[in-house]
Amino acid sequence: MIIQDEIIIKDKAFYTITVKLPKTTFLIVGNDIGFFMCGALDVAVYDTPKLKERKVICGKTLGVKTIDDLLNAKLVEVSNECLCYHISEGMLVKDALLLIS
Repeated sequence: MIIQDEIIIKDKAFYTITVKLPKTTFLIVGNDIGFFMCGALDVAVYDTPKLKERKVICGKTLGVKTIDDLLNAKLVEVSNECLCYHISEGMLVKDALLLIS
């Protein structure tokens, strides 16, 4: 099952996507600028020479089961492009979202 929704954080809108899979749930939250998600994301691939030119702003968390968990989780890995927005590892996802809003 795929659930798409919208959340508002400090008057800023973001999309959420929840994909229920066997024995796990895939979670994403973002906007037109960037996205953050559960541990299924391979952040390093966006920093490779072939994809680096896309300047993808993304990051991942670990151990989350709901969108609320994701919003309140700390980023454990971020793409290099996140540095342009002052987004770093250890930052809460909800705070990182506000930096790209």
